[in-house]
Amino acid sequence: MPPVFSHGDLRLYLLNLLAEAPRHGYDIMQSLAERTGGTYTPSAGTIYPRLSKLEEEGLVTKTSDGRKTVYEITDAGRAEVRDRAGDIAGIEAGLADTVRLIADEVRLSVREAMRSLRADLAAAAQDAPRATASAPDPADGDARVRSREELHRAEAAVADFRGRVRAELRSHVARGGELTSATVDALQSALETAAGSLSDALRR
Repeated sequence: MPPVFSHGDLRLYLLNLLAEAPRHGYDIMQSLAERTGGTYTPSAGTIYPRLSKLEEEGLVTKTSDGRKTVYEITDAGRAEVRDRAGDIAGIEAGLADTVRLIADEVRLSVREAMRSLRADLAAAAQDAPRATASAPDPADGDARVRSREELHRAEAAVADFRGRVRAELRSHVARGGELTSATVDALQSALETAAGSLSDALRR
């Protein structure tokens, strides 16, 4: 993925954030992470030197608020933000595109996981009659042993799937992405279809 901020864009975007409201350093870093959908989480070593540079240029000031240092834009800083409004709009459009790409990747991942689960269940349904026909007499206990082994394998597969989907969804939301009701509805529908396929396979 290309850099989120091109040369000089981060400096201008910091000014834009401070034009919205005074902020302390951690708040600035959190805001950047949220507005980039989690694709850019700057370190203190990246942010504070740039804030110091802006202060040297007379574009921001800093004051102490207890244990925190609060940065506030000056009139000169606001003038630069106004003069470069077009550049800022371009930066924000780029950030919005980045977040949309992340959302698209999450949706694709969920769809692929659903497709894979349905394919596995369909294959299991086709194999079930053949497995039943070739199974030895249950009286010898082998069938039950194998069933227990397959049960553990099935439970592990379900747990792995649940963990992957849950991680994808949580990561997406944590990065500031939008989780729409349509996406959740599609997920629920796919799960219900998969559960129905499994029930049909088990009844055969």
